[in-house]
Amino acid sequence: MSISSDIYAAEILNNVSIQFNRYFSIFIFLFGTIGNILNCCVLSQSTLRLNPCAYLFLISSIANMISITCGLTTRILAGWNIDLTNTNSLSCKIRAFIMFVSRTIAFWLIAYATIDRWFSSCSQYQRRQMSSLKNAQRGTIIIIILSILLYCQIIYCYDANMITAPLPCYGKTVACRLSTDITYACLTVLCPLLIMFIFGLMTISNIRETYSITPSKRRVLKENNEKKKTLSLTIAQRERWKRIDRYLRHVLFVQIILLTIFTLPQVIEKFYTTLTMNTRKSLLHITIDKFIYN
Repeated sequence: MSISSDIYAAEILNNVSIQFNRYFSIFIFLFGTIGNILNCCVLSQSTLRLNPCAYLFLISSIANMISITCGLTTRILAGWNIDLTNTNSLSCKIRAFIMFVSRTIAFWLIAYATIDRWFSSCSQYQRRQMSSLKNAQRGTIIIIILSILLYCQIIYCYDANMITAPLPCYGKTVACRLSTDITYACLTVLCPLLIMFIFGLMTISNIRETYSITPSKRRVLKENNEKKKTLSLTIAQRERWKRIDRYLRHVLFVQIILLTIFTLPQVIEKFYTTLTMNTRKSLLHITIDKFIYN
């Protein structure tokens, strides 16, 4: 391919990237914001207020809204060349710090929700007791504190006006980029996904085990004629909570699948960009890298 055709292809990709940032980012922003607001409205209802899994989903939705606001608004502004984070060091650092921390909080809260569903589905009473609103609140505080500590290096590492990076607001050195990429890939994405996968399978196993012992439990309940009213009320309450649990489990598994699909390619691209940053590339190759990253 000739130099002129490379330049022409690079210009087309740059133009497509700008149009994506200008218009498609607005669609993603509105879709994500409205979706998370609806999640907050549903999960804050009185019937779900005391459910630990619903509480974790609620805080995760708030963290996702913060991440979307910090991440996508600047992309939209960048499409019109009015993004301050590209040129102002302080705004670049603050934006990157908030975005990484909020995204980490959202991922780990969903991972914790998977663990909570496993506790809730266990047949052992002691394990079921671990699924409580108080434990969910404590876990949320711990996750928020650790996420903030995890990305303290962003304040030093990130800077504006990075010419050779995929984005103008990016890590200053190879060590900074590797540190951020490894932290993001392993601790923000892969570890939570692995926990979601393992505890998701364990939850399914517990549900199957519960179904296999349900008939015997029903016979025991029927033999207790003296407490028929109390038992019928308890059964009705349990059925309602089971329906809520089933709904939350379905939501959880869908989120796990979507997170895996949409985050693993980004992790791979971040590592590839950092590891090949000192490799000599053509203009077209650099443009393709930036286009994929965007």
